[in-house]
Amino acid sequence: MGLTNTPSDLLPGTLELLILKALRPGAKHGYGIVEHLRVVSDDVLRIGESALYPALQRLLLNGWVKAEWGASENNRRARYYTLTAAGRRQLTAEHAEFDRMVSVIQRVLAST
Repeated sequence: MGLTNTPSDLLPGTLELLILKALRPGAKHGYGIVEHLRVVSDDVLRIGESALYPALQRLLLNGWVKAEWGASENNRRARYYTLTAAGRRQLTAEHAEFDRMVSVIQRVLAST
């Protein structure tokens, strides 16, 4: 079993949780989100556009993020995503549920 590095290897809903967490400090464009996750995970999580943008669309449709067009660091047009108040609440709820599930899985793995 190798290290997780593709969204299909993640538990369902985890990619959305990671995106919400990446946006917690402030607005980021798609590439910024991907780079943040890659760097923070020590190069383990490599999220492609084919997974990122559908997840961002789901977050937009749920009202958990909003998007605005702006200029990137290299002066290109980019869509910047930010958390909404509902997104902050969702992040808190999903983080708690994820922690609960990890705890349950660890308990099962530790059992004899």
